Amino acid sequence: MLQKNDKKVIRSWAFFDWANSAYNLVITSTIFPAYYSAITSDKNNDTIDYVTFFGRKFVNSALYSYAMAFAFLVIAILSPILSSIADTRGNKKIFMQMFTYLGSFACCGLFFFEAKTLEIGVILCVVAAIGFWGSLVFYNSYLPEIATVDQQDNVSAKGFTYGYIGSIILQIICFVFVFKPDWFGITDESIPARLSFVMVGVWWIVFAQIPFKNLPKGSPNFKGETKNVVTSGFVEMKKVWSQVKEMKYLKRFLFSFFFYSMGVQTVMLIATIFGEKELHLPTEKLIATILILQLVAIPGAMLMSYLSSKKYGNVNVLIGVVVIWIGACLAAYFINTEMQFYILAAVIGLIMGGIQSLSRSTYSKFLPPDSPDHTSFFSFYDVAEKVALVFGLFIFGFIDEQLGMRNSVIALTVFFVLGLLFLLALKKVEPKSVKVD
Repeated sequence: MLQKNDKKVIRSWAFFDWANSAYNLVITSTIFPAYYSAITSDKNNDTIDYVTFFGRKFVNSALYSYAMAFAFLVIAILSPILSSIADTRGNKKIFMQMFTYLGSFACCGLFFFEAKTLEIGVILCVVAAIGFWGSLVFYNSYLPEIATVDQQDNVSAKGFTYGYIGSIILQIICFVFVFKPDWFGITDESIPARLSFVMVGVWWIVFAQIPFKNLPKGSPNFKGETKNVVTSGFVEMKKVWSQVKEMKYLKRFLFSFFFYSMGVQTVMLIATIFGEKELHLPTEKLIATILILQLVAIPGAMLMSYLSSKKYGNVNVLIGVVVIWIGACLAAYFINTEMQFYILAAVIGLIMGGIQSLSRSTYSKFLPPDSPDHTSFFSFYDVAEKVALVFGLFIFGFIDEQLGMRNSVIALTVFFVLGLLFLLALKKVEPKSVKVD
């Protein structure tokens, strides 16, 4: 049986965040969105930027939202199937590896993404997202297996901290190519960004070998051959939902998580495009801003861990963080200057890592402590997040096309408010004290 709180195992687990967070920073938040906006823009601030994708015309930012929504829909469908297999056979690490290689190779393929290959670029972007988010299903499910309840906040925060540090190191390396291409004799202005995509793929593969070497393959729960691989996965999700319905506090938390996740992840995916499209900020300032945002997120995640573990408890801290998110979204609707954008980015950075880390550890604490089906429970958690993102991104893209991006931000505020209402119903409950009845 795996010994919990083993420092080597926890450090190896955290290194998976170090490896894959390069994708989250470079591809999701900085260089890729800026590059996408640059090659799909007509360079006229007074016109709407349209692109043609397989013969259909889209607003460029809306196409990006729709593409990401599709990626999350695929993950939501695949996760129950693969998680069920992983829980039954105890081979979750194989699936972590499969999604990691899928995502990293897709990142390398983005080197060939140019304006004339828009369709290929968008498809590879979708595949990379599937690889990244798909691997997290299995990565997250290790948390209750490697750490005791009293250590899960700290371990979860350690993962995010490793992720931020690793991704920033690679981001700085990419900056050298993006901002100083002449040092390397690069004259094609698209090459630095495309090289960055390749470096993300290589970084991801190389550092993922640390957790692949030291993490256990998974806790087996073998119950015999499943009759149908596809249907058994969803049967497992139904079983988890049946258990969740009997656990009123976990159910309330999941509803809250569903709604505020619509807002959190959508903001992270469109922040750079918002700055370029609404405020017309140059690429180098946008990228530098997001890098600062990541730096601020490190102490933010650590602060949330400290406040939840030592001071106010998980639920109360989450309530405070969601209130700040609501204020940030309302502020985004009104900002018009570069300095306002920087201030808002700093606030979002402070709460961005904290809400992700704390959500993961809070959910882990609500789980039945002796359940052998951690992967299935975390698959349910990830499916809830991905379905939320499908709705969030689709609604954001639709409103963007019809009414403009600022009005899309107001929709995100509504999601956060709904999440807050469910959290308030948990205000007097701390997950570590919850018993499964």
